[in-house]
Amino acid sequence: MATESVVTNGAANGHTADGPLLNGNHSISATNGSFHPPSGSRNPLRPGIYCPVLTFFDADDNLDLQAIGAHSVRLAQAGLVGIVTMGSNGEAVHLTRAEKVIVTRTVRAALDQAGFSHIPIMVGTSEQSVTLTLDLIHESAAAGGEYALLVPPSYYRAAMDDAAIYTYFTSVASASPIPLVLYNYPGAVAGIDMDSDLLIRICQHPNIVGCKFTCGNNGKLTREAKGIPYMAFGGMADFTLQTFVSGGSGIIAGGANVFPKTCVRVWKAMESLSSSPDPLATLSEAARLQRVLSTGDWVLTKSAIPGTKSALQSYFGYGGFPRAPLKRLDEVEALRIKDATTELWALEAAL
Repeated sequence: MATESVVTNGAANGHTADGPLLNGNHSISATNGSFHPPSGSRNPLRPGIYCPVLTFFDADDNLDLQAIGAHSVRLAQAGLVGIVTMGSNGEAVHLTRAEKVIVTRTVRAALDQAGFSHIPIMVGTSEQSVTLTLDLIHESAAAGGEYALLVPPSYYRAAMDDAAIYTYFTSVASASPIPLVLYNYPGAVAGIDMDSDLLIRICQHPNIVGCKFTCGNNGKLTREAKGIPYMAFGGMADFTLQTFVSGGSGIIAGGANVFPKTCVRVWKAMESLSSSPDPLATLSEAARLQRVLSTGDWVLTKSAIPGTKSALQSYFGYGGFPRAPLKRLDEVEALRIKDATTELWALEAAL
């Protein structure tokens, strides 16, 4: 098993940019939900593409720290504005507490050493109680995490009504040393799907600065982005354009592990609409790129972590396998995924 001595402490340098943050196309002030960290404290969240990075293992199923660090640097070089460790794509539920901390520290150190100290790291820190969640948040913050990404507890599903969910998030937020980003992902939490009324109410807390919508509900995201000026993230690459149009702040996209440049290209095309001499042509090109991205991203979505790692292995020569009980794809399955993403790969390789 990997040990913490393998890498140096990658605590974030906390550079902040001048001026207000942006939510979609709108400037926002440092009020509730528009988190603008004090100077020198942490990197701000910026509009754009974020990636929930995969966690890589060697042939003996131990952490592959070299691949983990190099992968994050490649994504930063592709134009991503933030990295998420220990999200769903990071197999957080397959890692020990010590391994989770090592991964975040490794990513922070690799980014810093490559000149990307301005890239913020968001860390999945979900646990089943307030106490355990805060414990993990403190460890993750010490390892270089600057924001905590949280799903609601779900083991005692019947007890998790709106009041319990509200109490959980606000209790954690009040005691957390770093800001929270909520994570609405019903498929991972026994079907708990927080509606926009509840999310807007929770996000009145000044230490809660956004939400990731892996529920895929664009109407909910639109209400969030309109109702509170904070970071409303689409949760999949296949509605990048739609998230921008809805006033969202960015995408936290698993597909960006393999196709980061294409994700960035779609977002930047939408950002350029207001200054384009031919907005309709720009929008048409963005829609074309989105169709290619959505088609390829759906292949990865269906095949989940094994398929995403397989695509990385095919195109970049690393990726490996997930930890059991997730399946290892055979050669036939790997070739099928590669063939189904050929058009998207051609676009990515040309950028």
